[in-house]
Amino acid sequence: MTEETYYVQGMSCSSCAKTFEENVKAIDSVNDADVNFGASKITVYGEASVDELEKAGSFEQLAISKEFTQTSFDLKQTLASNWNLLIATCLLAIGLYGMFQFGDHHPFTVTTLIGSIAIGGYSLVITGLKNLAKWRFDMMTLMTIAVIGAVIIGEWVEGAVVVLLFAISEWLEKYSIDRARSSIQSLMTIAPDTATVRRNGHEETVKANDIIIGDTIIIRPGEKIPVDGTVTAGESSINQAAITGESVPTFKTMDDSVYAGTLNEDGYLEVAATKRADQSTLARIIHLVEEAQNEKAPAQQLIDRFAAYYTPLIMIIALGVATIPPVVFGLSFETWLYQGLAVLVVGCPCALVISTPVAIVTAIGSAARHGVLIKGGSYLETLGRIKAIAFDKTGTITQGKPAVQNFHLFSNQLTPQSFFQIASALEAKSQHPLAQAVIQYTDNQFGLNDSHSVEAFKSLTGKGIQGRIDGQDYTIGSPSVFTLSPEKQLAVNEAQEQGHTVILMSQNDNLLGFISIADPIRSASKHMIQELSDAKLTHSILLTGDHDKTAQSISKQVGIRHFIAKLLPADKQTEVKNLQQSYGQVAMVGDGVNDAPALATADVGIAMGSAGTDAALETADIALMGDDLSNLPYTVRLSRKTLNIIKQNIIFALSTKTLALLLVIPGWLTLWIAILADMGATILVTLNALRLMNNR
Repeated sequence: MTEETYYVQGMSCSSCAKTFEENVKAIDSVNDADVNFGASKITVYGEASVDELEKAGSFEQLAISKEFTQTSFDLKQTLASNWNLLIATCLLAIGLYGMFQFGDHHPFTVTTLIGSIAIGGYSLVITGLKNLAKWRFDMMTLMTIAVIGAVIIGEWVEGAVVVLLFAISEWLEKYSIDRARSSIQSLMTIAPDTATVRRNGHEETVKANDIIIGDTIIIRPGEKIPVDGTVTAGESSINQAAITGESVPTFKTMDDSVYAGTLNEDGYLEVAATKRADQSTLARIIHLVEEAQNEKAPAQQLIDRFAAYYTPLIMIIALGVATIPPVVFGLSFETWLYQGLAVLVVGCPCALVISTPVAIVTAIGSAARHGVLIKGGSYLETLGRIKAIAFDKTGTITQGKPAVQNFHLFSNQLTPQSFFQIASALEAKSQHPLAQAVIQYTDNQFGLNDSHSVEAFKSLTGKGIQGRIDGQDYTIGSPSVFTLSPEKQLAVNEAQEQGHTVILMSQNDNLLGFISIADPIRSASKHMIQELSDAKLTHSILLTGDHDKTAQSISKQVGIRHFIAKLLPADKQTEVKNLQQSYGQVAMVGDGVNDAPALATADVGIAMGSAGTDAALETADIALMGDDLSNLPYTVRLSRKTLNIIKQNIIFALSTKTLALLLVIPGWLTLWIAILADMGATILVTLNALRLMNNR
């Protein structure tokens, strides 16, 4: 079974998207179809031509294409494609003039208004009748019954106004939804279509999709990088905002990774392609965002279930309003039929159904532009309700690169230079993460000494290392390896209380001194924790494998309220479960690699610095593509704002319809009021959701 994905232009409401999907499934050569409303795409399983797909979407005048084309507002094109709306408007104006000049029932007035209804409402009525024949009740069906009913009872003007206002609101809704989708569309256009590649000693221009792994790509100043790769020559500042959301350019040199869609600002680079265009980090982000926009949040699932019962209920109520007063109480049949038609219009569920998906689509797209990948509306909604958040220490609160903070010598036998050169010679034989910190510090401060040859090297598992240099036996290890005098123990304790890890070195069992090593805290960590607290995320917990003193020191420095220390990766998963029992829903922030079990267990797993990290992109529910900690409070604020807007939209849509329906009791509800209440509500909830585009 073949599978093809097509881009759809003009898809403005989720119920219409469902109708389009069912129409495509009805094509004989199609086995199945899946519409992604948020990304405005359809995946067809089977075979179908573009013409067949456009015919299936003709009720909405949908345009189908294989290649993505960015859409922008064009007044001339809009007017040309809505010629029927322009003619219907002119005929309505002429009909109103005829009504005032010749009267409501003059042939000129009636003919003109019927023409306005026929031209402006042709596609609406045809689609509505088809839906009615299939017992499919959506807004098209309700509007069609209302228009036909208005014509039957001779309400020509109001029938024409219903058609016209419905068409205008449909166009405004399409425009608003396209604006909501603009964030994902902007991502799809940032990577260049072509690139300069060196092959067989010659430079040639090729399509980005034709670049293969291993190709050498020439990137000149001001050009964008077409695929992910590694720098093989040159150095430059790269603007990675499209991927990571970081506004400050990142300096890249030999062997550094670069990403598709990022901008080379000032230098010449040669880059070896490590991924094809369709496998790049940017391509994966676009794919994941599109999938996320199609995933329904719990609120949307609830609204969809409600709408399935709501629409038939409205039709029953409208039927009751139209028949019970005339039959039971002997009131005017024409008057109450008119009221019943107005109930159909005001009861249209469009505003209610669109209230949630447009907010989710806008929020996820807005987050993607800021370097935050949210994998679905459910995670966005859950994060908006969370009160507790757990942090991994290394690489999240700290920089993830241990560095020497201080040192203390107990003996005058060695100078600081000799002390560190011997220590680095021993650590060069070790695989311990702290070894690189000692070697890096020695190289920067004193320079490495290649003449120190280490003999009889031995690793003391979990404790330290031993070796012989120039006939002297040296041991480097944790305090537990050595017997310390009270004075030396006090010095070690003071360093540990500052959150440092202490390693000592001895020569022939004579203690020479110790080195204090720590993973530096990110400068933004304290501000980030404060911002989360301001956003009512009150419970913050640090999870770390370090000892209690280090965990306590770091928690105090950044403002984290609780800490749990001495944890293995598997222990973190257990602690997340315990936190869920204490606080309910819990978010977990980590690097997405060794924290994978804990991230998967948390209600929302958030991975830091995920650009180019496959494990983080796959494991996390939310991925912060850069190392900018300010993106975490931004994401929490966005989720809270999205939840509030969804609530506002649902309350407003239901309140508007309830108030309009109450006008039936005194008989004040008119088709004019009904259409303004329904379509006005639809436009307002959409515009309210679009406020998320400017969230900072």
